[in-house]
Amino acid sequence: MTPKTVLVASAEAEIRDRFFVALGGAGHRALGAGSAQELRDVLQARVGDIDLVVLDVRLGDGGARRVLESVRRSTRNAPVSVFGGSVHSAHELRELADLGVAGYINEHIEVQRILPALAPLLYPNSFDRRTSTRVTLGIAAALTADDAILPVFTLNIGSGGMAVRATAALASGTRVSIRFKLPRSSRDIEAAARVVWSHNPQSALGLQFETVAAPDQVAIDEFVERHAADPGAPA
Repeated sequence: MTPKTVLVASAEAEIRDRFFVALGGAGHRALGAGSAQELRDVLQARVGDIDLVVLDVRLGDGGARRVLESVRRSTRNAPVSVFGGSVHSAHELRELADLGVAGYINEHIEVQRILPALAPLLYPNSFDRRTSTRVTLGIAAALTADDAILPVFTLNIGSGGMAVRATAALASGTRVSIRFKLPRSSRDIEAAARVVWSHNPQSALGLQFETVAAPDQVAIDEFVERHAADPGAPA
């Protein structure tokens, strides 16, 4: 695929280096910014020539909104993925959603998993999120569709979605929300999703996540990474 130019903006050199290794190894050009001033300098020098920004919204001193607005002005239509750990409140999540953040990524993700995580943003027209890594997850969950709550049982989960078995079939394209707890966690995770496939005989549904709060996305990513690397790991 065509090489891309990716700006990685983080005050942590170790984070930038890890992303540089993954991006450079795949033939992409990686640019770095370790401070607010470096971020401004890179953006000024490369207006319109950046395909993706991976951003720590704590890099500036004006808050998440100000940092992202600055990036948006300089990169035109380049998608922005935010480091999940740099978002500190539900208010910031709403601000970032209003500004069109394209996704969130765990800043501590392993090198070999960086490219698969960024692929939907680097190649949005050719990447099918249903092909992302899935791991088995068998837990009860609650799915809401058209104000009706359906009990479901999860079959698997990936960073971009999950498969469930429901008590009733839903048509592809149906907008839903799903609430569940990951094993060994007491926190509810809630995601807005869309049904992307439906198998009526088994009432199985494929859900693609559309909106997930940053801390919840990080928790899902870490769960998937841990169990994909070691399927025998305790849930």
